[in-house]
Amino acid sequence: MRFLTDRKRAQGLGSARTGTHEHWQMMISSAALVVLVPLFIFTFGSALGGTYEEVIAYYSRPFPAVIAALTLVVGVLHMMHEVQDAIVDYVHGVAGKMAFVAAGAVAWVIIATGLFALVKLAL
Repeated sequence: MRFLTDRKRAQGLGSARTGTHEHWQMMISSAALVVLVPLFIFTFGSALGGTYEEVIAYYSRPFPAVIAALTLVVGVLHMMHEVQDAIVDYVHGVAGKMAFVAAGAVAWVIIATGLFALVKLAL
């Protein structure tokens, strides 16, 4: 008969020592999105309904282009971390590792594509 304490049963199953860092990362990105999303809605709404030439002229200015780029990057990175947290919690084994890497890859492809489109639009 094995007599194990709760501590011994839990030993080796502990944290990855990144919980505090990930929590603060999510808190900072959430605070940034609280500011960026209304600014993005305001700037995007100003360009909405314009002709192609008007939209290109509007996004050629630095403020709307920077707001759109920051909102894209911070929003997608925030989403990526949330999806990866869900994957870590609910998908295990090789499938979990593959899904974790795939979520990161998809997020970075979305960021690269969005920034490329924004640069093409602004220049």
